[in-house]
Parts: sequence; C-alpha cells; structure tokens
Amino acid sequence: MKRYKLYLILYLFVFSIFPVKSQLFERAEAVINAATGQLNTDTFINTDTIIAEINSIEIQRIQDSIRMQELLSQIQEMRLNEIILRNELHEAQGITTMADSIRKAEQRRQIDSLRAITPGVAVVVGSDTLFKLYTTRGGLTPRHRADNIREVITQIGEDRSIKADSVHIVQSELFTDIMYGDKVILSLTDQDALWHGIDRYELAEKFIPVIDQKIIQLKKDNSFWQMVKRVFFFLLIIIVQYILFKLTNHMFRKLRRKIIWLKQNKLKSISIKDYEFLNTHRQGMILIFLNNVLRWVVILIQLAFSIPMLFAIFPQTETLAMKLFTYAIEPIKMVLKSIIDYIPNLFIIVVIWFCVKYIIKGIQYIANEIESEKLKISGFYPDWAQPTFNIIRFLMYAFMIAMIYPYLPGSDSGVFQGISVFVGLIVSLGSSTVIGNIIAGFVITYMRPFRLGDRIKLNDTMGNVIEKTPLVTRIRTPKNEVVTIPNSFVMSSHTTNYSSSARQYGLIIHTNVTYGYEVPWRQVHELLIAAALETPGVMQKPKPFVLETELHDYYPIYQINAYIKDANRLAQIYSDLHQIIQDKSNEAGLELMSPHYVAQRDGNESTIPPDYLKNNPGKKPGNGRSIK
Repeated sequence: MKRYKLYLILYLFVFSIFPVKSQLFERAEAVINAATGQLNTDTFINTDTIIAEINSIEIQRIQDSIRMQELLSQIQEMRLNEIILRNELHEAQGITTMADSIRKAEQRRQIDSLRAITPGVAVVVGSDTLFKLYTTRGGLTPRHRADNIREVITQIGEDRSIKADSVHIVQSELFTDIMYGDKVILSLTDQDALWHGIDRYELAEKFIPVIDQKIIQLKKDNSFWQMVKRVFFFLLIIIVQYILFKLTNHMFRKLRRKIIWLKQNKLKSISIKDYEFLNTHRQGMILIFLNNVLRWVVILIQLAFSIPMLFAIFPQTETLAMKLFTYAIEPIKMVLKSIIDYIPNLFIIVVIWFCVKYIIKGIQYIANEIESEKLKISGFYPDWAQPTFNIIRFLMYAFMIAMIYPYLPGSDSGVFQGISVFVGLIVSLGSSTVIGNIIAGFVITYMRPFRLGDRIKLNDTMGNVIEKTPLVTRIRTPKNEVVTIPNSFVMSSHTTNYSSSARQYGLIIHTNVTYGYEVPWRQVHELLIAAALETPGVMQKPKPFVLETELHDYYPIYQINAYIKDANRLAQIYSDLHQIIQDKSNEAGLELMSPHYVAQRDGNESTIPPDYLKNNPGKKPGNGRSIK
C-alpha cells in the first residue's frame, strides 16, 4: 500500500510540473478516485493494470504536448502573419493618405486658380445674401442648391407651427448636414470645404450663425403684429397715392387753364419771313398736348414708386416688388449708364467730325479760288473746281463715316450689321442705273462738252444748260421748256455746243437763199453780205461771206455765212437775218420764189410787194424767175 501511495504522489508531482489538457486531469482524477475507493473498501488493485493505465496516460500526455507545440507554432506563425498584414495595411493606408493629400492639394490648387474668376452662386433669402456656393452635389448645380436652401429657410421662417429649435450639425462620413429640427437645410461636402479653405465641420459652424439669425428674423417678420403693421402701411400708401393723384390732376387742370389764357391774351404767331409757321391756336394745342403728356409722366413716376412699395410691404411679394422697381428703374439706369459710357466714344466722334469739317472748309476755299480764277493750276480748268470739290467732299464724308462707324452705339450688334448688309444689298441691286448716271456725270464734267449757260443741241433738243447734277442735265429750250436728260443718255448721244465756239472764235450762222439764173451772182453776193452786216448781233469782223453751195437745175443756191458772239440769241439773229434778206431782195427788185414752181412772165403781177415796186418804177412786173 505504501508503494501505491508513492506512485500516486510521484504522478501528481509530474502532473503539477507539466501542464496537460483537462481530459488528462480528468483521467488521472478518475484513476485516483478508483484507487482511493479501492483502498477505502480494501479492494485489491492490480499493479499491472495501474501501470498500464499510467503508461497510456503518459503517452496521451506526450501526444498532447506535441499537439500543443504544433498549436503554439501555428499561433506564432499567425501572429507573424498578422504583423506582416498590419504592416502592409499601414503602408497601404499611408499610400492612400498620401494620394488623398496629393489629390486634395491638386484640387485646392485648381480651386485657387478658379476662385478669382468664379463668382459663385449667392444664397439670397429676402434681400440678404447669406453665403455662396461653388460646387455641385448629387446632380444639382450651385444655382439649384441655392434655390433649395432659400426655399427651406423661407418655409421654416414662415411656418408658425415649427418651433424655434436651434440649428445644429449632423456629421457623417461623406457629408456634414446643417439641420433645423428634422429638416435638412444644407449638406456640405469636401468640395465645399475646399472652396472655403477649411474643413466641413468648420464651414458648417461658420454658416450656422448666419442661418440661425435669418430664421429668427423671418419668424419675427411673419408674426401676427408684423402682419397688422403691414396691412396698416398698405392702406396708408394707397391713401397717400390717391391724394397725390387728386393733387396732380388739380395742378395740371390749373396749368391747362393758364395755357388757354396765354393763348387768348399773350401768345403771338411765329412767322418765318412771310410764312406763318405757328399761329396762336396751334401753339395753344401744342402746349395743351405737352401738358397732358407731362401729367401722365408725373402719374407714371408716382406709380413706379408706390406700386413697388405696396408689394415690398409683404415678404411674399417682396421679390415681385423688386422686379417691378427694376422694370421701372433699369431702363433709366441703362440709358444713363449707356450715355455715360458712350461719352469717350462721343468725344472721338466729335473730334473726327471737326477735323473732317475743317479739312472740307479748306478744300472749299481752294475750290472757290480756282473757280474765281484767282488761283490757276496748269491743266485744271476753273469749271472743274466745284465738281472736284463735291467729289472730294463725298469721299471725305464716306471716310468719316467709316471711321465713326465702330464708335456708333450698337455697331457691334448682329442686328445692326444685318440691317447694314441688307441696305447695302438693296442699294447695290437697285442702283445700277443711278451709279451709271453718276459716273457719266463725272465723265461729262471732266470732258467739258458744255458748261452752265451754254446753248447746246442734244440730238433733237436745243437750249441752254441750266443745271448739271451727278445724275441728270437740265436744258431750257427757246420755248422755255425744261428738258431733263439722264447723264448716261448724254454720254451716249452727240452734243453740239454753240456757245463754246462763239466765245472763242465766233459762231458762224448760215442760211440758204435761191434766186434765178438771170440774176447776176455778184449782185446776190453784195445783197446778202449787206443784209448780214445790218443784222443785229452779227460781227463786222470777220466779214460775212457767201458760198454757192449748189447749181440746181432751175436755180443756184447761195449760202450766207456770218459770225456772231452771242449764241443765246441764235434764233432771234436768224429771224432778223431772214427779215433783212427779204427787205434787201425786195428793194433790189429780186424775187424770192418758194415753193418750187415755174412762173412765165407775160405781164402778170410780180411777187414783190407793191410798196417796193412804187419805190422802184424801173422794175418791170414779172422780171425774174425762181424755182425753189
């Protein structure tokens, strides 16, 4: 028994030194309990059985130890893998953090470059600008985000059922929400924070006081007593405007009566020379019309201020009030601003106009000097002076318009340019004949076929030139008929100028006279020359001369030629010459027979008037024969 106790003590010591699994302890405990029970019951224990059991326990212990060593090795390996994975994770997090930093730095650099040229969209509630948005979110543009924020804040401020909860921040991984109760007012992203140069939470804290203050103001503005005050001011403005209407109409009625009194007692007719431009009745009507126009202008100005004031009283229509006021004021502001902005261009236009004006005056002075022949230029005729001046003046004005055009208001407008092109197209298509006449007028001017006052013959039209324009030439005939001829027709026709040769050499007038062969030609020559010299307007020198142009079967044809200076009296000189030829022929007893006939003189009466026969008794009746 002592030996058994020694074995038990030894095994317990071994088990206490070498840790084993719970099942090994349980197995040992069972063996000890069995042994103890046997001892207590004095049961015989088989030594070999106990040894075998202990050996199996030892073997199991050794196997468990080996298993534990394997498990420890696996645990160490897993710890090593965990360390490796943690290092890799730290490295990946560092790379990600560095990439995020680089990406944010690049975004910040881009935002800094865009900040100077990107104004942002202001969140305007009422007439107050709260803050600005620069980025999109969830497909919403900054404009849409601003509109949504304005609507939410306005709804919170106008809704009396919503209590005055404080504005607070709700932070999430991707967004920072600014909320009022359970309503989201604004969601901020990292992009919003980058635009403001701070993080999302700081940006939300920056926006909160502004939003909170605006909501408090809106709730105050929408209180009951504020509504009572607004209704009171609304009625007050209507009453004041009604009084202004009455006062304005009363003042202008008094002014109308004053105008009528002035028309009846003070006004005098306005006359320009003998033309009565405005009589007193017309002046009175004009003044009454201006009085009515001024009255409506004053009333419209009053309405332009009172109507926006009425709408501005209520927050719901405040935006409409600003629009109405803008409609009334913006055109005036635009006109005034356009006038002020246009002053530099107007100054440039005035300078160009003055320069061109005085250049034209200088050219006109030179043209007048040339026309009056005080200034002579070789090869340049005095009658070219005014046409040349007109051409230069036209070119100068065209040059001035080309210089002024870019400075005209609206010159860069597509509509203005389109109208200019359209007008140019119409002019080019419809002015081919006009341009042809203008060019013909210039050619006629420098060809100098005639001058003003010249007696000319153009085809079958004869008369004096009374007007030359770039388009037409006007001629007054001896019968005082004014004939207008296009310059292109003048260019394509032959022109006879009587005055040009008459001034320089003397114009030769001529007429044909026939006598019978029985009349001596020397007598006829002396008679015709004497008749020409007695004709008023015929020059004494060079002396008139006679040409025998044809010896007809029945009579010779004599042509008397004489020099005259005044081509304008051509018809009268011809008439006087013909009359004197008849007188001279009758005095000489020579018959002028016309039309053609044969007269056999056998005692019949002569064609010479009886008065001439009494003064020439030696002349026998029927002496002479003429065939015409």
